[in-house]
Amino acid sequence: MHSVASSAVDALQQSALQGPLGDWGGGWGSIPWQQIWNQVVGFLGVAIDDVGAFFSAVHPFIPMAIAGTIVWSLWFVRYVMSHSARPIVTDFRTTTSVVVPSYHEDPDILLDCLETWRAQNPSEIIIVLDVADIEAYDRIVALGDRRIQPLLYEHVGKRSALGVGIRHARGEIVLLVDSDTRWLPGLLEAVQMPFADPRVGGVSTQQNVYQRETSVWRRIADWMVDLRYFDYVPAQGKAGAVACVSGRTAVYRRSAIVPVLPQLENEFFLGKRCIAGDDGRLTWLVLASGYRTVHQSSAKALSMFPSTFRAFVKQRVRWSRNSYRCYLTAVAKGWLFRQPIITQLTVLPILLTPVTMGMSLSYLIFSRLELTPIGIALALGWVLLGRGIRGISHLRRHPGDLLLLPVMAFTVILIALPIKVFAFVTMNKQGWLTRRSDQIGGDGQDAASLSPAAVREAVPA
Repeated sequence: MHSVASSAVDALQQSALQGPLGDWGGGWGSIPWQQIWNQVVGFLGVAIDDVGAFFSAVHPFIPMAIAGTIVWSLWFVRYVMSHSARPIVTDFRTTTSVVVPSYHEDPDILLDCLETWRAQNPSEIIIVLDVADIEAYDRIVALGDRRIQPLLYEHVGKRSALGVGIRHARGEIVLLVDSDTRWLPGLLEAVQMPFADPRVGGVSTQQNVYQRETSVWRRIADWMVDLRYFDYVPAQGKAGAVACVSGRTAVYRRSAIVPVLPQLENEFFLGKRCIAGDDGRLTWLVLASGYRTVHQSSAKALSMFPSTFRAFVKQRVRWSRNSYRCYLTAVAKGWLFRQPIITQLTVLPILLTPVTMGMSLSYLIFSRLELTPIGIALALGWVLLGRGIRGISHLRRHPGDLLLLPVMAFTVILIALPIKVFAFVTMNKQGWLTRRSDQIGGDGQDAASLSPAAVREAVPA
């Protein structure tokens, strides 16, 4: 046995001295070190050349890769946070006041919306009408419902009408509602539940477009609204800081908003009194007061949106101006940086949208785009793919809108660049744009723009 083991050891030692360099024979002292060194150096040289060639090839893509990684990571975090959020459920109930500023609203639309509010039995409904809206006033009085208080008031902007309505309100919870917004069943009960937490000052509702199928631009608007309320707002609400509680149906604790009414009504930006942007302003006044703003996805509402491209653009210009004034004020006063990081990471990209979109498109067009049919097709395909992935929450609910993907991609670019740049330059130009004293209803938002049947739509869960 011993001789067999010795033979095996001798064989292993012999084989260890043989290899690609041949039989060294003379043991470790005769190893050809120079030859080994030359081979190692040669191998490293080839490896370094290969790595250099690789980085030379990918170098043009590095800026876009870094920017893309940051943008998509942020989107993914907000998407996961939003889709993990759940409706707040408590048994909290209290008195409620519905406050509706109405300026030359189409009476048919106003009365139709009113039926959806009163059906949920709020404590009171206060409708602040302009002094010229006599037809609407008479039709409301004719209902004979003591819960409804129509007030005639000479409007000097929506904020002034909100102030009048809120001061008349007596409910512990105040619901600020646009005159063309309908509630789906269960909204009033659902929006009260988060106020079981005394830290909550405002509640955001889940919103969609009324009769979305009546116009391409309403379908596009509904897509954008879905992304907001499925992929962005719930993440902020989960952290307790929704950056803008939309005024289409915004719900507040009365004790949180009455002290800040003068700051809502008398906001000035660069020396000019602010007219629009009341919802963003009130949200940040409540947040700055130390309250939380949350989102309640089980409280669902439907709002009128423009049916024409012209009115759609005018609405987006107004909203963009409002966003710039509101968020720049929040930054300047330090309010933003006292909020959760997810809210900060939502607001700052909104302010920088023209910059990021402009850089992305410039890089794609001037650095990467090959002016060949295949190159153009690849670039367009890349843009549509990204927009399709981001639109997954909406497309799961409305798969037929996949046909509108090119229109949606175009609209996002239109808003992010020319509209937002124009809005930034003219952010201190005050006005409503889509409503005028010489017309009934908003541009592209009157009863004539709806389906004759005017069937209320239900929002899928």
